[in-house]
Amino acid sequence: MPNRNSQNKNHSIKAQLMCVMLGLVIFVFVLVLVTLYGFLGRFYQKEKTDALVSVYDGLNEAGGGNDFPNEIIQATAEGNIQVLITDPNFTPLRSTSADPRYLSTRLFGYYTGLFQENFKTLKQTKTYRVQISDEERLGLNYLEMWGQLDNGDWFLLRTPIDSLTETVHQTSQFLLIVFALGIIAAMALIVIISERFTKPLTELTVLSQRMSRLDFGARYRGHVKNEIQVLGENFNSMSDELQKTIGNLKSANNALRQDNEQKTRIDEMRKEFLNNVSHELKTPIALIQGYAEGLRDDVADDEESRQYYCDVIVDEAGKMNKLVRQLLTLNQLEFGQDSVKLSRFDLTALITGVIGKMSLMAEEKGVTVTFPHRDDVWAWGDDFKIEEVVVNLLSNAINHADYEKKIEISLTRQEGRVKVTVFNSGDPIPEADLDRIWEKFYKVDKARTRAYGGSGIGLSIVKAIVEGHGQHCGVRNYDNGVAFWFTLEEQNTM
Repeated sequence: MPNRNSQNKNHSIKAQLMCVMLGLVIFVFVLVLVTLYGFLGRFYQKEKTDALVSVYDGLNEAGGGNDFPNEIIQATAEGNIQVLITDPNFTPLRSTSADPRYLSTRLFGYYTGLFQENFKTLKQTKTYRVQISDEERLGLNYLEMWGQLDNGDWFLLRTPIDSLTETVHQTSQFLLIVFALGIIAAMALIVIISERFTKPLTELTVLSQRMSRLDFGARYRGHVKNEIQVLGENFNSMSDELQKTIGNLKSANNALRQDNEQKTRIDEMRKEFLNNVSHELKTPIALIQGYAEGLRDDVADDEESRQYYCDVIVDEAGKMNKLVRQLLTLNQLEFGQDSVKLSRFDLTALITGVIGKMSLMAEEKGVTVTFPHRDDVWAWGDDFKIEEVVVNLLSNAINHADYEKKIEISLTRQEGRVKVTVFNSGDPIPEADLDRIWEKFYKVDKARTRAYGGSGIGLSIVKAIVEGHGQHCGVRNYDNGVAFWFTLEEQNTM
């Protein structure tokens, strides 16, 4: 069961979600009101002006005639537009108004400048003017357009615009009601979302705490179908692998205890192994727990940050999984549980294949790998295990290549044996560390090894495989780098 502090943190997440959601609703509502009051009038006015211009263009196209075209009649009816056409002496010719004389008087007043105090000009061209006028007689405001047509006739177009203010007011009242209902719905939704969001995170936190105590029987049982579900499944996979590893180790220890001659050595190896495993697992488990708690406490409050937290946890789980698999391999090699199956194989082809598989890793590190040997070189060995040796040595070289960032692989024949050498440019290994680099979990540069996900087991596996073939391996420092080598028995072609 979650403790009281955990429950308080859950409540804190709910409060944060509520504040975010309410803040978003308020922001949208204020934005709508500002847009409504600040831009609706201009938009409405522009639409009306465009309608007047459209009628004006239609009148110009129609030219003379006693009647308006059907398109003009339809446009004026839809836009509530009054139209007046007069001759050059301002005598009404055609009109959609019931009082064309009154409109012609106003048109003449605009032309002569008698009504300048009653209108505000919005737009003026060589042929027409758009203005807002105050109709004192009717107590209304009009959007008007007047001027001369191409045939010399005068025209006046007008449409009332007083309904805009009332429309904005009514819309605002409606939005206030919708806003109040939205707040109620948002609060109910926040409660549901927060419960669903915090429950799997709390479960993951409890799971990580049990794993930090090496209790690998813990299982994640959520079904949220998102990144958290993937994280939980990785936890389960990691628990299974670690549980299998511990089971295999216990079985190995029980078998070793039956041999009295090896009892002391087995006890020492078991103690050393458990100490090293506990030390190696401590950092990734602590990171997983820390980032899982961060997700639960909503430290990552955006999708990008949450994805980063999940990536870190998945990466650390992968490192732990890799460590477990390497430990299993080394355990089988050291105790003779994985026999060597000798066969004749082409060493040149094997090395070329490994280089091809690891070319992407080398490109990402900016490292150049050269292997000039092209002739077939046949050797005796377990080609599957020798491939693992080459992979480990090449991977180690890529991760430690520096300065010129180059790797050179060479084959030399020496009295019935083939010597494979992997050289990488960079800093030499300190002399005090040369004899210890083959030991399990030993790392010359712990920070750098941690950075690329190394565990300090790869070279131990190399040594165990090579010695299992009855051959030798070693390392040599140069001024500009380090060279690792191993030998195999050569098989001459028939």
